[in-house]
This record gives sequence, structure tokens and C-alpha cells, in this order.
Amino acid sequence: MKQYGIVLIGCGHIGKEHIENIYYKDNIHIVAVIDTDIERAELFLKKYHADFSDTDYHTYINRDDVDIVIAATYTQSHLSILKDCISAGKHLLCEKPIACNAADGEEFYRLVKNSPVHVSVAHILRYNQTYRRVKELIDAGTIGELKLMRMVQNHHCKDWERYQKLLKDCSPILDCGVHYFDVMQWFSNSRIAHVSGIGTVLDDKNHDFDYNYGIVNLELENGAVGYYEAGWSPSIMSANIKEFVGTKGSISITLQAFRSSHVEEGDLIEIYTKKDNTYCSLNINAQYKPMWKQLQALIDLIENRPSEAPSMEDVYSAFRVGICADEAIRQKKRLSVLL
Repeated sequence: MKQYGIVLIGCGHIGKEHIENIYYKDNIHIVAVIDTDIERAELFLKKYHADFSDTDYHTYINRDDVDIVIAATYTQSHLSILKDCISAGKHLLCEKPIACNAADGEEFYRLVKNSPVHVSVAHILRYNQTYRRVKELIDAGTIGELKLMRMVQNHHCKDWERYQKLLKDCSPILDCGVHYFDVMQWFSNSRIAHVSGIGTVLDDKNHDFDYNYGIVNLELENGAVGYYEAGWSPSIMSANIKEFVGTKGSISITLQAFRSSHVEEGDLIEIYTKKDNTYCSLNINAQYKPMWKQLQALIDLIENRPSEAPSMEDVYSAFRVGICADEAIRQKKRLSVLL
């Protein structure tokens, strides 16, 4: 078994979720943990048994014992990290979204398509067993032709300082939205063609962002429609709605944390069949963010095995939807997504 040397860049919230799910694996060796806050990097070194901690990653990605870089950083840094990984010949698992703007995203996509290294982007819901089960049900015709997708992901932000930093990086419509735009296209086997939306600032006037709540309407090439609502605020109530409506019924997902009862059973999938007017419930014991499966998918690419990693075409398509949705809110216009 080959052991893969890992450099983790970013020891914050998402970096923790990456490393705590992989550091103990037999084929993983944490070479270095990097963060602009050296105390945070040193804590990760001790906790996850890394060899080195530092505030600068450049020395470490050129080491011979490093194979994979995990970029768990703010979006604005992703393109430069990608370029450095390509120059160093290191594979990359990069957090989403790939960039903060259309030009950088296009360059990221072009570089990956022409790169000798393997790059995977963290569309973690592709590996979530609850979402994979719903995809199977839709593909099997359980609810007939998929016509409507309803997505809500609002965060009641107790750690408002953290979310304000995220909002300086990119909007919730882009940051979280790429997950759900990808899910919509994955489940429907169709591309999102047009977007429109509205947004507002929910909090006080002393802010450094254009909006922290938005709702986007989406039209797909195959005629299906959907919407995505996302807000980050200490004022808004947390909400999580995932519903898929077809000509023969509907399927909804209630995550374990949002169940009102039987929380120990995991996620809840509810299937409504219109013909019989019946409901069927499935309990899925799924890890919400299976980070190891995501890294394993990249390793499968490296080792030339079949991989569950989404294609860069799918990643870039979801990114373009996010960019257009963000722009539609800012311009208050209906925009075309397809090139």
C-alpha cells in the first residue's frame, strides 16, 4: 500500500473537518499543516501528528515525500495554490468554490484540464450516501419526471465574526450554492440555463459585503425549475429544505440534525407516491461530510481506478451557475448561464 504524504493548507473550520477524517488512515501521512495563524497550525500539528507546522506552504509542497495538497482556505487563494501545485507536480484537493470571479474560475478550469496532476474539487455531497440514494430513486423513476427542486440553506450565525470573514470572500449564494447547483444538475441530468434572483443585507449598516441573504430562481434546459435560498446572519432562523418534485410524486431529505424525532436513526428520506397517496420513509445512517471518501476518490484518480469524483466539467458548470446567480442578484436581472 502506497502511503500518501499530505500538506493541509488552512487549519480553520473546514480544515479541521478534512484532517480529522483522514489523519489516522494507514495510507495517509500528514507531512505539514499550514495556517497564517501559527498557533492554530501548531495545535493541528500536535492533535493530528503532523511532522511540521508553518505559516507558508511553499517549502513543503516541493518536498519529495509530499503527494497531495489539501486547500482548505478562503476562495481567493485557490487559483494561486493550484498554480503552485502544478509547478511542484503535486495533486490537489481544493475546497469549493474554485474562485471568487468568472475570470479566475475560467483560468482554474483551463489549467486543470491541461494539467499533468490530478485535481479534485470538494463537492462533498457527491459522496454523501443520503444524496446518492435520492439520486438512485430519481433515476429509477420513483417520482416520474423531475420537475421542481426546492433548496433552502440558512445559517443562524452564532459565530458572526467567522461568517463576516466568509462574506468578504464571497456570497452565500456562491459559497454554498455551488453544492446545490451541482446537485440539481446531477439529479436532473440537465444543465441550468437561466437564473434570476433577489438579495438583501439583513443586519446593521456597518458591513463589508453587498448582501448576506439571497434567493435564486433557476430554469434548466430540460424544462425543470428550482430555487435556492441562502442566508448567513445572526438574525435569521436556521433552515434546511431539500425537496424534489416529479410528475408521480416527491422526495424530501431531512438531515439528522433537523429531525424532530428519531434523531438516532440518521437522515430521513420521505417518498410520496401520488398514484396511491402513500408515504414511505427511509432512514439513512450517513456521514454528512465523508471527507475520507472524497480524498479516496482523488487517490483513485491518481492510481487510474474508477473514481466517484465529479468531473471538472460538472464542477465548472456549477461554479458558472453560482457566478451568474450572484451577478443576477447584484444586477437584478435574469441571466443566461450556458456558454
